[in-house]
Amino acid sequence: MGIPWWRDAVVYEIYVRSFADASGDGVGDLPGVRSRLPYLARLGVDAIWLTPFYPSPMADGGYDVADYRDVDPRFGSLDDFDALVADAHRLGLRVLVDIVPNHSSAEHPWFKAALAAGPGSPERERYIFADSGDGPPNNWQSTFSGPAWTRVPDGQWYLHLFAPEQPDFNWRNPEVHAEFTDTLRFWLERGVDGFRIDVAMGLYKAEGLPDVPPDEQSFMSGSPIWGRPEVHEVYRTWRKLLDSYPGERMAVGEVWTDSAEDLARYVRPDELHQSFNFAWLQAPWSATAFREVIDDTLGTVPFPTWVLSNHDVVRHRTRYDEQPPGTGLARANAALLTMLALPGSAYLYQGEELGLPEVKNLPPEVRQDPIFARSGGTSPGRDGCRVPLPWSGQAPPYGFAPDGVRPWLPQPAEWAALSVARQEGVPSSTLEFYRRALACRRALRGSLPQWITWLDSPEDSLIFRHGDLICALNCGRTPARLPPHGRVLVASAPVADDVLPPDTAVWLHASR
Repeated sequence: MGIPWWRDAVVYEIYVRSFADASGDGVGDLPGVRSRLPYLARLGVDAIWLTPFYPSPMADGGYDVADYRDVDPRFGSLDDFDALVADAHRLGLRVLVDIVPNHSSAEHPWFKAALAAGPGSPERERYIFADSGDGPPNNWQSTFSGPAWTRVPDGQWYLHLFAPEQPDFNWRNPEVHAEFTDTLRFWLERGVDGFRIDVAMGLYKAEGLPDVPPDEQSFMSGSPIWGRPEVHEVYRTWRKLLDSYPGERMAVGEVWTDSAEDLARYVRPDELHQSFNFAWLQAPWSATAFREVIDDTLGTVPFPTWVLSNHDVVRHRTRYDEQPPGTGLARANAALLTMLALPGSAYLYQGEELGLPEVKNLPPEVRQDPIFARSGGTSPGRDGCRVPLPWSGQAPPYGFAPDGVRPWLPQPAEWAALSVARQEGVPSSTLEFYRRALACRRALRGSLPQWITWLDSPEDSLIFRHGDLICALNCGRTPARLPPHGRVLVASAPVADDVLPPDTAVWLHASR
C-alpha cells in the first residue's frame, strides 16, 4: 500500500467569495468554483480547500456560521455542492471543507435560544456565559481587538475570542461534541475528503477563566485561552470517525502556537493527520531563518506541511518586497520552489500562482473585515489578500463575474496584466512557472524520502538534497556557486554557468 494521498499533496485554498462568480451578484460562489475546476486540474494541484460557504450573516466572511449543514444561498445550494464534489473527483481532485468548531454565529439557533432562555438554562450551557459586575469577567482580549466579552440585557456576559457576532462554544458540554460529530458525518456522507479545522487550538478554555498577563494574549501553548490539553481528546474522537470512512479521509488543523513541540502534539498518530506549519509563513527572507524552520519542523512534526500565504495574512509577494523594493515576486517564486522541494505537503493560496500582491489601497468604505472596524481603522485587516481573482479582460471584473458586475471588493487596474488569460502560455509568467514546478514535483512523487540532507552552502544561501533532487536557494545580494549536479529540472529565474542569481531557487538532478 502506498503512502496516504495527503502526505505529499499540494492543496489549493479557495476563498469562495473571491474565486469566481457565476450568479452575477459580485460574490464568488460554488458554481463559479465548479466552472474553474479544469483550470485547477491543469495547474497540477491534488486537492482544493473551500473556505466556509455555510449560511452566515457574514460578520467575519463566513467564519460566523449560522447553520453547519447547509449552503448559504449567495453561494449556491447543496445540489451545487454535490455537483462540485462530483466534478472535482472526476478530475482527480480531492475536496476539503472548512469546519468552524470554536464559535458559531450569534444568529445560530442555539445562541438565539440561549439569549431567550436566560441565566442558568441548559441553552446557555452550550456557550460560555459568566456573571460579573460592571466589567467583563476577566481581562481576555478579542483577537479582533477590544474585550473578548459582551454583556447581554439580563446582566450576564458571553465570551467571543473573535467578533461579538461569534460567541464561543462551551466544549465542556457533551451536546457540543455530539453536534459536531453529526456535522462531520453530514459532509463525509456527501463525499468530502477531509476538513480544515478553524482555530483548532481553541475550543477549551481554562476552568475558572483566569486573567492572563497582558503580554500573553497571543497564541501561546501554555495559555488559559489557547491550546488546552482537553482539546486533544476531541481530535482523537474525530480521528476515529474519519478512519471509519473509506478513501483516506483526513483533517488538517489551523494551529497557531509558539513551539514546534506543541504543534507536534496535534499530529500524534491518533489525532489530526496534519497541522499547518505557520513558522515557515512567519519567517523573514533569510537563509538562516528558513533553515531553522526546516530543521525544527522536520525534527518534531511527523508529516509536515508548508504554507506561504492564506486568507488571513498579507500575501507573501508583498511581505518579501522589502530591502530592496521590487524583489517581492522573485523571492515569492524562489520560496515557492524551495517549499515544494521539502518532504510533506504544500498548501497554496488562490492567486499566488498569478503573482498577485496584497492590495493595500482599498478605500475604508469598502473594507469588510471586522478587524478593520474593531481596531478603529488602525489595522487594515485582511481584505487586501481577499480581492477577487483576475481571470481575463482589460477591466474589472476581469472575468471574475459577468461583464458590468461590480465585485464585492474592487480590483486594481494593474491586475489586468496579471490575469490568467494574460499569463497563459507565456513561459516567463508566474502561472507557467507554477505549472512547471508542480508538474516536476508530481513526476518525482514516490521517489523522494521523508528526510533531507544539508549540503555545504555559500553565505546567505541554503542547499539541500532530497533523494535525487538538489534544491538551492540564494537569499543573498550576490550570485552563489551551485554544487556539482546533473541537469537543471526547474528554476524560479534563468540560471546559467552553474551560478545562482540572488533571490532565485533551482532544482537540480543530483547525478551527472
